[in-house]
Amino acid sequence: MLTLLTIKDFAVVRAAELEFGAGLTVISGETGAGKSLLVDALGFLSGLRADSGMVRHGAERAELSAQFDLADALPARDWLREQDMLDEGRDEGDDCQLRRTLRADGGSRAWINGRPATLAQLGELAGLLVEIHGQHEHQALLSKASQLALLDGFGGHEAALTAVEVAAAHWNALLREREALSKQGDVSERIAYLEHQFAELQREALEPEAIAELGATHRRHAHAAALIAACDGAFARLAGEDAPSMTRQLQQTRSELMRVVEHEPRLADIDALLDAASIQLDEAIALIERIREDLDLDPAQFEDMERRLGRIHDLARKHRVAPEQLATQRDAVAAELDSLRSAGQRVTALDGEIAAARKQWQSAAGKLTEARTKTAKALSKSTTALIGELGMGGGKFEVTLEPNAAERPDANGAERVEFLVSANAGQPPRPLRKVASGGELSRISLAIEVAALGGDLVPTMVFDEVDSGIGGAVAEIVGQKLRALGEKRQALCVTHLPQVAAQGHAHYRVSKAASDGVTQSAVEKLDAKARAEELARMLGGVEVSKEARAAAKRLLSNVD
Repeated sequence: MLTLLTIKDFAVVRAAELEFGAGLTVISGETGAGKSLLVDALGFLSGLRADSGMVRHGAERAELSAQFDLADALPARDWLREQDMLDEGRDEGDDCQLRRTLRADGGSRAWINGRPATLAQLGELAGLLVEIHGQHEHQALLSKASQLALLDGFGGHEAALTAVEVAAAHWNALLREREALSKQGDVSERIAYLEHQFAELQREALEPEAIAELGATHRRHAHAAALIAACDGAFARLAGEDAPSMTRQLQQTRSELMRVVEHEPRLADIDALLDAASIQLDEAIALIERIREDLDLDPAQFEDMERRLGRIHDLARKHRVAPEQLATQRDAVAAELDSLRSAGQRVTALDGEIAAARKQWQSAAGKLTEARTKTAKALSKSTTALIGELGMGGGKFEVTLEPNAAERPDANGAERVEFLVSANAGQPPRPLRKVASGGELSRISLAIEVAALGGDLVPTMVFDEVDSGIGGAVAEIVGQKLRALGEKRQALCVTHLPQVAAQGHAHYRVSKAASDGVTQSAVEKLDAKARAEELARMLGGVEVSKEARAAAKRLLSNVD
């Protein structure tokens, strides 16, 4: 709900700060004092196009700010999270600030939680936070989407609507798959081309480990002569028969030392070390022999490895991948082949699945239509009764359901909703968006909201001109209905009728005065005494009589 509205240099308001709570807040004041400027400020914070004429004369820019508590506005919280504008670090993200400046040269800027925002973003978020009733461009109820949402909320259709959404999503997914397969057309040439590629790739061992092993073996054979010479030379030096080898020299050294070990016991430690060295030397000689045996030159085998490596590198160039990626490329070709070969079978299967999905959506949509039809009758009846109570005797409200002509499955169901209204007896019902009178439109909107009692999810409702052209008992009924609405949702009402103002849980007064030859408006919250005096002024005019004060007290005492 709206908790704080701050206005600076806006129209005739130099500065004002209004705190709001739950329930019904009424705003009154003399004609021309600027009562509706508070509504206008919320309108600009809801994304209306900039109007330099709303900047106070002599000021460079107007500044507007609204603070909202998101505890009762989960859709708004979700929107902020999607846009990465939710301030999770402050009070668990329960606060939201809309801010906008209007410059005297016609420009404007907007922010959401301190982050720059477009007017479109401002409008989307504000639409989840506040409804302004009275001016056509502010009316959320004038859009068919909002009307449908209100009807579903009033009827409690969440489960039925979810079933339709799930069925529509499944059906649409199958249709998209079917369309994608149809766009492929004749794929026989593609299949033949891929089969040729796959046959080439399948002839070789292309796993990265196999390619690495082939490369290493090739390198060994390529340098076989040098490796053989090195191994032969090492073996001759270590264990050869033609010259003193390292093995014989080591054994001779150990024998000489052991002959004199009794005179120097530490020579035994040297012998132990030389014994270990002798063991490692024998192992080295044995390994050299095994390696030498593996290095027998086989020209035919070497040529075969050369050809295999050449084919692998040719394939890599052809497919524009590294040799190590050829196995992945082969698997991708195989997967595409399988997909194309089974495309015809999949199309046949899809046709059956699509038919089943259509029936599933039609069944879910039919149940939702049935529920909406019952709800539409109930909402029409209760709203028509309220319209009569609000001074439009003979008026009629109808909720009509029109079949949705969309070719694809609609997540919102099989119909659209249109709110129709006839303000007077004998007049044919017309779409709500075409109702001309602002006062009538506000009262009709009030009747719908009271009948639905918060069926939509917008937490704050603002009514302007709701009491235009009414008085007496009807005015008191309007006030009672607004108060009843305020028990469910936060409601703000700009009014000139004391019968309406008396029903508020809180009361603000807007007044104007001249300062240095410039008219300015001021806003103040009224305590109980000041409120009674304001109601007396509204009842009695400029001269407040004792009778007016007594009547004001009676109005306040009659409020539950």
